[in-house]
Amino acid sequence: MTGVTELMGQSVWDPNGLWVGHIVDVRVIKHRGELQQSATICGLVVSAVRGPVLLRVTRDRHGRWSWLAQLLSRVVYVRSAFVPWSSIVEHGDGEVHISTSRKELTRV
Repeated sequence: MTGVTELMGQSVWDPNGLWVGHIVDVRVIKHRGELQQSATICGLVVSAVRGPVLLRVTRDRHGRWSWLAQLLSRVVYVRSAFVPWSSIVEHGDGEVHISTSRKELTRV
């Protein structure tokens, strides 16, 4: 499984060769009740704007946003798209290729 930090900032391309944006957030599902907590990646948040990443507005070590970071990210990432992990065709070398066209992606 690819690490979350490896995915951040990678370029996302749709099947038509159109650039969708950069990965700005990774959505995970945490599995509780196990001896070691584990998580599964359920999707990626992709945006053509990289403002908060460049400003170092990120989550804390528990995966939570501060109220200011949350407000700023909602303003800057207003046109972000969610890419389900099942749409990922290939990832590596700084690029992610998806099977869903850019127009069909769900806006966040």
